[in-house]
Amino acid sequence: MSVRTIHSFADLDFSLPGKRHYEVAFHHDGTWGNVLTPLTIINGERGPGKTVACFGGTHGNEYEGQVAVWRLAAELDPAQLAGSVLLMPRLCTPACDAGTRESPLDGVNMNRAFPGNPRGSLTYRIADFVTTQILSRTDVVLDIHSGGRILRFPMCSSFHETPDPAQQAEMAKVARLFDTPFVMVYAKAMASGLLTDEAEGMGKITIGTELGYGEATIREGVTYAETGILNVLRYYGLLEGAPVRVRSVDAPAPRIVRAVRLEDYIPAPISGIYEPTAEPGQWVEAGDRVGRIYDFDYAGSAPLEMRAPRAGWLLVTPFAARVEKGQTVVVVAEEVEYER
Repeated sequence: MSVRTIHSFADLDFSLPGKRHYEVAFHHDGTWGNVLTPLTIINGERGPGKTVACFGGTHGNEYEGQVAVWRLAAELDPAQLAGSVLLMPRLCTPACDAGTRESPLDGVNMNRAFPGNPRGSLTYRIADFVTTQILSRTDVVLDIHSGGRILRFPMCSSFHETPDPAQQAEMAKVARLFDTPFVMVYAKAMASGLLTDEAEGMGKITIGTELGYGEATIREGVTYAETGILNVLRYYGLLEGAPVRVRSVDAPAPRIVRAVRLEDYIPAPISGIYEPTAEPGQWVEAGDRVGRIYDFDYAGSAPLEMRAPRAGWLLVTPFAARVEKGQTVVVVAEEVEYER
């Protein structure tokens, strides 16, 4: 199937039945030429329905989403679909090309750039395109992340708490469709400018994930991403059939765990080398040792012990050995119930 390069957003066809692959051109800030960001628009031939947007590569060194969304862009058949699916597998294309969290072209983290700026640097202009051309058309937004180089999570989907109880209850239902062991409800105050923040604020059903670590392509994470997206399409009737399990049929339902206070995110008190002594997804009691930080500049010094601030599920440990003072190294979440 041919790929069409688009310079004017008005040339994107969001309504004609079938599948179209585009590369959306965003001009470089300081030289002639363009960054070409892939976008696939699939309008189902089975009739009208919800519109679901799927993003990978919001951070360029997180690969599970890039792989899963790219493959679904190739494999989804419009003849089997109702509604519309919009897929951007390598959203921050310069970061994906470089394998970095931020874009090397303007130094901006895509997941801090929303709602974007049509007259800003490259990353802000891509974010503005997503806000005005993609999110504005969608009902459901899926942003597939993993821990990248620095952090390690248990396999989890995620969402923020929102002031709309109906929106939050629906997001809890949809997050469970990824069938990860955990669904993480995380702090909105940790950062601003997130794609998920923008989508939630627009009233969209918005789900994120953490499905890998180590700048690798974790096979299990790709499976959760791909199956989770397909389950969302089944749940909303875009695909026929019922959602399926990723884990065994006798595995427990995903646990919804909550860490929404800034105090839940424990920073490293010093820089050094981190030794985890507990695994992500492990239950810990208040005061349990979960890691040690070594300062190798002082011969014979004892490591600094990191301990759980409360009883709950350990959601975050460093993956990279080197941690910097102030970096989040421990998150312990409480289990909560949402209406099923």
